[in-house]
This record gives sequence, C-alpha cells and structure tokens, in this order.
Amino acid sequence: MPEQETELTAQEAAAKEAASASDAQPEAAAETAVAPVNQEEFEQLKAELEKVKSERDQLLERLARMQAEFENARKRAERERADYREFATGSVVELFLPVLDNFELALKSTGSAEQLRSGVELIVKQMEDVLRQLQVNPIPAVGEAFDPRHHEALGTVERDDLPDQHVAEEVRRGYRMRERLLRPALVRVASNPKQTSE
Repeated sequence: MPEQETELTAQEAAAKEAASASDAQPEAAAETAVAPVNQEEFEQLKAELEKVKSERDQLLERLARMQAEFENARKRAERERADYREFATGSVVELFLPVLDNFELALKSTGSAEQLRSGVELIVKQMEDVLRQLQVNPIPAVGEAFDPRHHEALGTVERDDLPDQHVAEEVRRGYRMRERLLRPALVRVASNPKQTSE
C-alpha cells in the first residue's frame, strides 16, 4: 500500500506540473506576440520608409554626380598639363629656329673654310645666347677644382702647371639650368707629381 501511495503522489505531481506548464504557455505566447498596429501607425511607418528611400536615392544620385565631376576635373587637369607641356616645348623650339636657319645658310654657303668656321662660331654664340635666355649655363671646368657633383672624370693627366685634383681638360661641356644639373662636364683631372710627392 505505501508503494501505491508514492506512485499516486508521483502521478499527481506530474499532473500538477503539466497543468502549470499549460497555464504558462499562453502567457509566454502572449509576451512574444507582436502587438497589433493600427492603420494610422502603419501609414506613418510607410511614410517614413518612403522618406528614407527618397533620401537614399538623392544621396546615391549626388555621389554619382560627384564621381563624374571628379573624373571630369582629373581629365581637364591632364589636358591642361599636356597643353602646358606643348606650349613650353613650342616656346623653346621657337627660340632655336633662328639657330637652325643659320646652320642651313652655313651649309648652303660656298665660301672658304675660314668663312664657314667664322659663320659656325657666330651660330654657336647665338645658340649660347638662346641657352642663357632659358637660364641654362655651362659648368665651369678647366682650372677649377674637381667636383664629382658637376664633373665626370675620364682619367688623369700628369701636369705640373695645375694644382693636383683640378680639371686639366674639358672633353664635353656640362650644363645646368638654374641649380639643376642637366649633364656633368666630361673632364680629365690633373695629377701634379710635385704636390703628390710632398
């Protein structure tokens, strides 16, 4: 008998738990259910959604416009750079055209070798004037101390009339534009045995 009582109480406890669980389920379902929205709130939410979509579309359109403007500005800047380069090149070429004309006249002349030489010397002088206008100046070489920033040594020459490590001969003239080196002077450097032995 006592065993039956314990079985009954266990069954009763299980029944009570099932009853309490079924009572709790509707409350939980009610908590998770969405509260119904009335028509006025629905219309208000719909209007807000349309407003946000409209703002998004305007921002996308503005972004596309800005990208197009940026691309146009980049292309315009490239065109202006190319035009400026072309203009600068044209200005320089224009300065050299008279020099070219004089070379052609010298080639057509039938004078003596001495006359041809003096004509070429005048053309060289004219060319140097054009280079000066462009602020291109020759780099001083012969008699100057050897400077590897402006001179390129081809070798040494034994000379006792010049100080050691000074430029003895200029093979090819070097030039600079303002402070920028265009090309170094090709030189031979003096090696003075009197100074090196001391």
